[in-house]
Amino acid sequence: MIELNSSSDTSCNDPATTTENTKVAHIRTSEISPWLSPVVYFLGGHVVLPFFFGRIKVTGQENLPKTGPVILAPTHRARWDSLLLPYAAGRCVTGRDLRFMVTITECQGLQGWFVRRLGGFSVDPQRPSITTLRHSVELLEQAEMLVIFPEGGIFRDRKVQPLKPGIARLALSAQSNHPGLDIKIVPVGINYSEPYPTWGTDVSIHIGSSIKVADYAKGSLKQDAKRLTGDLAIALQKLSYQELEITPRAFAEIANS
Repeated sequence: MIELNSSSDTSCNDPATTTENTKVAHIRTSEISPWLSPVVYFLGGHVVLPFFFGRIKVTGQENLPKTGPVILAPTHRARWDSLLLPYAAGRCVTGRDLRFMVTITECQGLQGWFVRRLGGFSVDPQRPSITTLRHSVELLEQAEMLVIFPEGGIFRDRKVQPLKPGIARLALSAQSNHPGLDIKIVPVGINYSEPYPTWGTDVSIHIGSSIKVADYAKGSLKQDAKRLTGDLAIALQKLSYQELEITPRAFAEIANS
């Protein structure tokens, strides 16, 4: 179980404080650049992804809410997921930008500069802080579309791994504190024809029906989170099974042009 704890006050010269301040800075500078985001996603959707991949097939886009707070909960199969999700569910589809919760190592250096200006903010999986939780809740309060990978890492065996309880606890805490939010969690199954995507690899993305968080807010956070996590896992398993068994004819194929 992931617990989000705030850090105790220490001297400004303490290395631990410096590290924590760096984490907070990563979160506070998370933004959607009005010029960089359109350029990156245009090049990604019209040049990089169509050139690199074979077929990119998407189903279930009608399940994406156009308004209100949303948490996209995708399976995590490769680093390409972070580019494919905006392609399948981002601005060109819903009119909305995606806000990604990423590991702190992905918010460093030049990559971190891009990540933070494309809506990403960091979390340290080993030492998650209360600041990350607060920022996530703020994004939901602002009716943003937040992306959290519930498996907690990249897994290439096409099997849905045990989900981390953090996503359910976050959603339920925000819903309980703000009953009018009507937060929805949307499961997304991502699958590649090769475990390690290379040039010409095919991709399938299946977007499932949304889960209303309010339906699980019954009073006990621990039990509510357990039920919500369990139902999300079942939804992701069904999507993963469909990815493996569905025929190409049933997909709404996005032309690589």
